[in-house]
Amino acid sequence: MAVPTVDILCQQAQLAIKQRDWEKARQAYLQALGLKSDSPDIHSGLATVCFQLRDLTSAAHHFKEVTRLDPLRAGAFVNLGAVYNLLGQYDEAVTALRRGIQLDSHRSEGYYNLGLVYKRKGQLDLAIQAYREALRINPRMSDGHYNLANLYLEKGRYRQAVDHYSLAVQLRPGWDRALQGLEQARVALAEEEAQLATERHPDETPPPTVVPLAPSAAPELQRMLHPDRDGQILNFLHKTTIESETQSLAFLKLLQEEIEPTLKELSSSLLQTTGSHGDLDLCVRKFETALSHFRTAQQNLHSTIARLRSISDQLAKN
Repeated sequence: MAVPTVDILCQQAQLAIKQRDWEKARQAYLQALGLKSDSPDIHSGLATVCFQLRDLTSAAHHFKEVTRLDPLRAGAFVNLGAVYNLLGQYDEAVTALRRGIQLDSHRSEGYYNLGLVYKRKGQLDLAIQAYREALRINPRMSDGHYNLANLYLEKGRYRQAVDHYSLAVQLRPGWDRALQGLEQARVALAEEEAQLATERHPDETPPPTVVPLAPSAAPELQRMLHPDRDGQILNFLHKTTIESETQSLAFLKLLQEEIEPTLKELSSSLLQTTGSHGDLDLCVRKFETALSHFRTAQQNLHSTIARLRSISDQLAKN
């Protein structure tokens, strides 16, 4: 009886995989490996089958062989990092995943798995950066939004948690865990906002429920304002309103064109290991400059809003 060739054995393994007969697939790949031990493709297939059989140690061994035989195969490093993470070998996982990202920075799964590892290591800020980068590459990754929302919830950043739980639910409607997280984040956000309101006005009783004025009541408000008496204040109110609108648009433009790009650049620099200290320092200084512009714009906008409130108070007194 003729001995099966490597190609025939690999075809048998792939057929067994389609039938989800993982053990049969492993035996076929092992026979093929006996005939061609230096094939990265056979090692890769065998590693995948071992992973399905939950033989993580063997899976790690064969993925590592792939990286040795084909050191430019980014996916093998990403898979190796994912298996190391499941084995609890977190430092090895980070090293493998970073190498995979260096070889192919457009692999969202590389950053996603890096987020998983950093979460297990308790490095939540780095995990958040990794998940954000994964979602920048693939914004439709529902698991990425869910895991990022969990981290924001743990960090007490409830509004961001609500945003990402909501996106996870949009991408995967009816997802129970995401819906439960969304409800928890909303409750926490409401409690936080109530607490902040109490701290800002500790001696004030809660305001009564605002009932909208009936249409017939509107002319009463108009008759309270007189052009001769209130004209100067109304003119100032108009100019200040336009100023606040201009500042708001400038504030939004600053967020989009300066803060967000420098933050992404800094995040990417922190996640990469090939850059020099000078590159990272440059990213930090650019981000600090953007933050300085942000604070100035924020102060200007707050000042204008305060003037609007003052004008409104004057009108009310008149």
